[in-house]
Amino acid sequence: MKSSKRRQWPLLVGACVLAACVVIVVGKSPLGAISTWSQKTESSAAIATPIPTPPPREAVSFRMLDFDRGWVKYVDGVMKTADSGDLWQETSGADITAEEAGAALPADGPFNELLSLEAGLTGQQETPKPLTITIGGATIPVKQSQFLTPRIGWVLPASAKDSKSPLLATVDGGQTWVDGLSPDMKAAIQKEKDHLQQLKLESSLYTDQAAAKAIIGSKWKLVPETAAPGDVVLVRHDEPGTIQWLNKTYTLQPYGAGYFAYLPLSMSAKPGKYPIGDQTLTVRAKKFETQYLKVTAQMESMKQDTARIDADQKKIDQARSKSEPAFLFSGPFVKPIEGILTTPYGYTRYVNGKYDSAHLAVDLAAKEGTPIKATNDGVVALADSLYLTGNSIYIDHGMGLFSQYAHLSELRVKTGDRVKQGDIIGLVGTTGFSTGPHLHFTFWAHNVQVNPDLFWGTTPFRWVEPKG
Repeated sequence: MKSSKRRQWPLLVGACVLAACVVIVVGKSPLGAISTWSQKTESSAAIATPIPTPPPREAVSFRMLDFDRGWVKYVDGVMKTADSGDLWQETSGADITAEEAGAALPADGPFNELLSLEAGLTGQQETPKPLTITIGGATIPVKQSQFLTPRIGWVLPASAKDSKSPLLATVDGGQTWVDGLSPDMKAAIQKEKDHLQQLKLESSLYTDQAAAKAIIGSKWKLVPETAAPGDVVLVRHDEPGTIQWLNKTYTLQPYGAGYFAYLPLSMSAKPGKYPIGDQTLTVRAKKFETQYLKVTAQMESMKQDTARIDADQKKIDQARSKSEPAFLFSGPFVKPIEGILTTPYGYTRYVNGKYDSAHLAVDLAAKEGTPIKATNDGVVALADSLYLTGNSIYIDHGMGLFSQYAHLSELRVKTGDRVKQGDIIGLVGTTGFSTGPHLHFTFWAHNVQVNPDLFWGTTPFRWVEPKG
């Protein structure tokens, strides 16, 4: 009996070991424990349950207030942009002012008045009003459109499913449309903004809107179209280039929306008609009076010191050799002093009975020490004591135009100073080759002396001749 029980023990131990191995194997199986597998099955079932997709947010209307700012209105809110529609941010409907929401802005764009100045060149352009647009080969119905210029515009698709962005944009008048703004489109919008700013800047310089349109809308324009020896003409062209005039070459410089150059008429300019671009400049004859002066022998001998005169001339030539490539003024030119005119521009001058030169300036007599004003905004190109003209100042007004002030008793500015119209730059004196206290004043256009009388109380932009 005992022998039988001894034989059963090994069998019991083996069964226990086998059961333990089964438990271990089952616990490490890919299915894991029964409870764990059950939980994973329930979790997977929960993830796989589809979530209903909300309908796309449909826009009701939009408005671009300018090239940067705009809003899109939805039934449940409003979104605004400050970068032409590249990025949109949720905002309160209360943030839209009555002016922004109303019909204050013209339907055909607020900038067309400026663009109309060029109508003579481009023809009147109509603002597109598309009912459908094409993008990516698909035709998309349009709910609303708005063009700020004939080239730059946005549309609101009839369905939000047709775009990722709230609005679609164009920079070529609707030939192509983009969902969102590419770098090229941003550059095109910036170029349009800059062009309009230049149109606004230039148009403000003319007498009125009609004069601005007549000049800006022309391919070539001469201001004025008729002139005399000693005058200067302002030329405007719609493209860069050069002009050949009286055996010299003048470069048209960019300013505003056009390209400009001063054309000085020297005293040797012959009467006649001269073609400039597609325009004709009429040069009329003009007679100048003669003046006779008597000076002391000592003063007369001053003009014999050619070494000192030549040294000064090098300073002057250097000062007038560079001019800022822009018109530095916006308002009218003013007289530097209200003195007595003793010698007008253009007089043929004889000194002690001998021919001296043509007096290509005006002499204004005044009490010594009288303050002298800058005729207009500019940069002091030279302020120095010179041999013949005494204490002298040259101011650069840009585009090759300089004003000259001579015989001063005192200089109140120095070379390099920026001055404004009316600033006191010196005092009347009688230094250098002078017979008494006065201001010798003139303008130089590309190193040709031109008549100051053309400038008083006006600017070259206002030399337009009235028609009729």
